[in-house]
Amino acid sequence: MKKLVSIILAAVMCLSIAACGGGSGSGAGGNTPQGGSEDGATLSAVQKIIAEAEGMTLEELAKKAIEESNGKMFYGVGNSSRGKSALPKFIAYLQTIDPNYNMTFEWQQPKNNKIFDQLTADSQKDTGTFAMTLIQDGNQIESKMVKTGILDTFIPKDWAEANGTTADKYEGYLALQTLNKVFMYNCTGSKTYDNVWDFVAEGEHGLYMDIDSEIVGKNFLYMLTRDDYATWLKEAYDALSADEKAYFTPVIDSMKQEAKDLGLGDNGAYALAWIKLWVGSYNAVTDDGPICTTLVDASATDQFGLLVYSKLRSVEETASSSVNNIHVAAYDDGYTGIGGFGYCHYLFVTDNSPLPWTACAFIAYMTCTADGFSAWGKDMGGYSSNPKVAAENEATYNHQKGGTAEDGTVTFPAKNDRGYDWWTTTGKLVLEDPSYCADVAFTVGSWIEILDKYSAG
Repeated sequence: MKKLVSIILAAVMCLSIAACGGGSGSGAGGNTPQGGSEDGATLSAVQKIIAEAEGMTLEELAKKAIEESNGKMFYGVGNSSRGKSALPKFIAYLQTIDPNYNMTFEWQQPKNNKIFDQLTADSQKDTGTFAMTLIQDGNQIESKMVKTGILDTFIPKDWAEANGTTADKYEGYLALQTLNKVFMYNCTGSKTYDNVWDFVAEGEHGLYMDIDSEIVGKNFLYMLTRDDYATWLKEAYDALSADEKAYFTPVIDSMKQEAKDLGLGDNGAYALAWIKLWVGSYNAVTDDGPICTTLVDASATDQFGLLVYSKLRSVEETASSSVNNIHVAAYDDGYTGIGGFGYCHYLFVTDNSPLPWTACAFIAYMTCTADGFSAWGKDMGGYSSNPKVAAENEATYNHQKGGTAEDGTVTFPAKNDRGYDWWTTTGKLVLEDPSYCADVAFTVGSWIEILDKYSAG
């Protein structure tokens, strides 16, 4: 193992030398100023439009979009099918400015992580098919899409102002929303999970989408090795009893040299130990839907999973199945450690966009208006990146009282979403950082690839 890690690190050093000066320099993925580039290169035609668009309001962008795309076809591509729901609302908004405006559209949602291949192939054309994309997986976005010049970041003026910044000062990619996956467990038995290390204790097999089928799950593991999140794991370990520590301590000790070889911080061994135990124990499931269906059934006593919080919204209450058959671990009094992880849906304009003004206007509409975000707004655990839109959305859907009846009775406590601010502080949600994920994909990522995985069979 030590020899393998040394080879990996040497390869990374060579790559770093070859790519000198190519880093983003941003903790959130980096955003080269649209008015110019870090290395002085000439802006593309689309980047020039973005530079102008970033100084315009949504209404000004809407007028540009009407001029550009009236009577034309708009192609979008994304990881979320709800872009297809947002586009008719966008068209209706443009029609409030010009009743004669009309645009046809097609929204594609490639399966099995093929969106990166599809965008890469489309980038070879002088003028692409896709005007914009809604895309997840910060690691591949950073390495395959942005650094290669396939996708361009556009920061709407109204969005920047709502976040107390400006487009030229903002560093990072534009997120439509942050989604969370949280630890939940079936509570029909006597077992409780009051520490994040309980999920990797001896004999535990949590339900989880396999890291090779949903790559953001692997990004979660990457992020655990960052100093701040590794420290959370160390603090949670310190809170365990001596008997509980006995199972974990030998694993942590065996990871100390590994952590040094991988260039991790002082608490890196705690992160590697948790990752090793998790990969070696979780029961891989193809989708979060079946995980939720399993956990809320009365027969799933003492089972747990790490899954998208919003799945609770679609649970049908029956004699055997109920949201009240599960607990969200982080909501329990006395719970210690990480409550789950958060990842983003990012919005980009393709660098060879056939309709760049319309793409910018559509992106601004989704991120700057509650109607534009409404295709996603009904889900708990999905938080608009615009604080004004987030507040309007909460006022509409009342996610923080989503499990409370009209008479004030708390009917389904697990459905009372405590909100982004709570999850990212008290709830200790691990947030995906595209730049960090890309930086450790060769080192930590290669180490994860050779870990033994659990097989239920």
